[in-house]
Amino acid sequence: MVQSIPILHREDQAIESLRAHFYSQIPKYTYFRDFFMSKFHIYILFSEALNKYYISSTQDINIRLEKHLQSNKVFTSKAKDWVLVYSEEFKTRTEAIRRERQIKKCKSRIMIEKLFKK
Repeated sequence: MVQSIPILHREDQAIESLRAHFYSQIPKYTYFRDFFMSKFHIYILFSEALNKYYISSTQDINIRLEKHLQSNKVFTSKAKDWVLVYSEEFKTRTEAIRRERQIKKCKSRIMIEKLFKK
């Protein structure tokens, strides 16, 4: 047991060294700001080719839309003309997911269209 303490201590030092190196590569306060001040969104996409809406949530709408347009494996890969027609912003992921589920539960094209045709 006495012999294992220095080994654990060296591992802790190595981990701390890696952590310090990682954080030194990030502009000051970026990681803090992004973690604590990020917003979450629900969004609705529309494809004219499919005449369908797609509802989801994300932290970054622009990056997510690019992934939808480039993907070959998900529902949105069936068309490449997806357009963002509606979005809402929330402080927490939980709030965004709750709202996403609320919209999806309605399963009504009319209700979805009322959201962004106000």
